[in-house]
Amino acid sequence: MLRSALIIAFIGLILLAAPARAQAPAPFDNSLQRLAEIMGALHYLRGICGANEGQKWRNEIQALIDAESPTGERRARMIASFNRGYRGFQQTYRACTPAADLVIRRYLEEGSKIAREVTARFAN
Repeated sequence: MLRSALIIAFIGLILLAAPARAQAPAPFDNSLQRLAEIMGALHYLRGICGANEGQKWRNEIQALIDAESPTGERRARMIASFNRGYRGFQQTYRACTPAADLVIRRYLEEGSKIAREVTARFAN
């Protein structure tokens, strides 16, 4: 249920978020960077916990980047955030554990909340 809510909120964010102008930081950049970090962590953790989602979370961040169309430093920060989320858990977890399952649940909740809040605050 939380995964579905995150996906729905994320799609709404993609469809409603206006691209930032010129390289000026958007007021929601910090939230998008956190969301990217969460997606990176989910990409790794869901893989070791047998979710059989393949490239789902990598595709989701790519869809967000495509929708937002950041260039230069903004784009680099989003990608770095995704990679930081992935590598942070890659260094810690080699197999699925109860703690990894807990992180997955919490990150799905947090990501869903971020997507809802950004959409509600910044959507037209």
